[in-house]
Amino acid sequence: MAGLCAAARARELGASPTVFEKGTRPGGSMLLSSGVIWRYRSFEDFRAQCPDGDERLQRLVFERLDEGLEWLESLGAPVVTRETENALTMGVRFDTEGLTEALFRAAGEVRFEQSVTVTGDSLVLATGGFQGDPELVERYVGPAAPLRVRANPWSAGDGLRVGLDRGAALSNGLDEFYGRNMADVDFDEAGFGPLAQVYGRHARIFNERGEEFFDHERVSWSELDLVQATAHQPRARAWYLLDDQALDQQVRYGTVRELVASAPTRTDPAELPFEPPSGTVAAVRVAASITHTIGGLRVDERARVLDETNDPVDGLFAAGVDAGGVSTGGYASGLASALVLGRTAAEAALS
Repeated sequence: MAGLCAAARARELGASPTVFEKGTRPGGSMLLSSGVIWRYRSFEDFRAQCPDGDERLQRLVFERLDEGLEWLESLGAPVVTRETENALTMGVRFDTEGLTEALFRAAGEVRFEQSVTVTGDSLVLATGGFQGDPELVERYVGPAAPLRVRANPWSAGDGLRVGLDRGAALSNGLDEFYGRNMADVDFDEAGFGPLAQVYGRHARIFNERGEEFFDHERVSWSELDLVQATAHQPRARAWYLLDDQALDQQVRYGTVRELVASAPTRTDPAELPFEPPSGTVAAVRVAASITHTIGGLRVDERARVLDETNDPVDGLFAAGVDAGGVSTGGYASGLASALVLGRTAAEAALS
C-alpha cells in the first residue's frame, strides 16, 4: 500500500514514478486486511499506547491521517464504514479490493518483477517489512521457533537490505511485531481472520511445559503483548484454557464460547499434556503468527532514511513498515503509517 500511495501522490505532483512490485498482484498485505485505517483519538492516547515509539513519526501520522483518508476517498476508494468499533480510535474502513484498484489506477506505471536494479535520483522503499524471511526474523525478533507468516509471502526484507547496504541505521523496536495467536493448524489467506484467537485476556495461558507464562489480567486490548510473549515459548505455541465464566464473555466477533466452538484445535482438557487448573472446561492450542514487523529503517519526519549520525542517506526514503519504530511498545495502525509516510515520502523526494 505504501508504495502505491507514494506513486499516486508523486503523479499528482507532476512526476512520472515507476512502482516495482515483487508480488503477483498489487496491494501487499493491505489487500488481506480488514481495511480499517485508524488513529488514536488523541495524541496523548497514541503516546500512552505506544510509549517507546518515535514521537516525531507518531505526530506525523496523527496529524496527517485525516487528510490522507479524504485523499483516498477522492481517488475513488470505497468506504464500508466510518466506525472502528473501538472507543480509543477513529478512522475509516475501506473495501480492500476497491482501495487497491483505486491506488493501482492512480499510481501509474507498475511493473511486476521479481528482481530489479533501480536507478534514478530518488528511491522510496516500501517493501512491507521482513516477516517473510525466517533468517531475518530469527536475527532480529528472536523467537523460540520460526513464526507462522500471516501476511503476503513477498515481504522478505528487501527494503531493509537496500537501506543497510547504503549505510542506513536501524530503528528501535526490531524485536517487536504485529501478529495474532492463531489456531495451530496450517492456514492460507482465507484463514487469516477466522483462525485468529483474539480472546487471550479471558483465558489462562500456558506453554507446552504446563507453565503459566502470562497473566491474562495484564493482556492489552490488542493482545500484541501476548502474541509476542508466545513467540518466545517452546515452539512458539501456547494453550488457552477457559472455564465457563470465560466462555460466556462477549468479544468483538461473538462470545468466547462461539469462537472456541469453531476453533479447529479445541481440545478436551483431559487430553492436555499437563494438569489443567480446576474448572477448566475448554482448551485451544495456538501458534504465534507474524503479520508485519515493527522495527525497520530509521527515518525522519520527512520519510528520509537516516544513517547512524542521523543524517539523511542521499536520495533514499522509506514508507510503510520499512520505516521502523512508529508503534514500538504497543499497537498502532500499520495502514495509517503506510498511507501517511507514503504520501510524505513522495512529497519529500520531489521537494
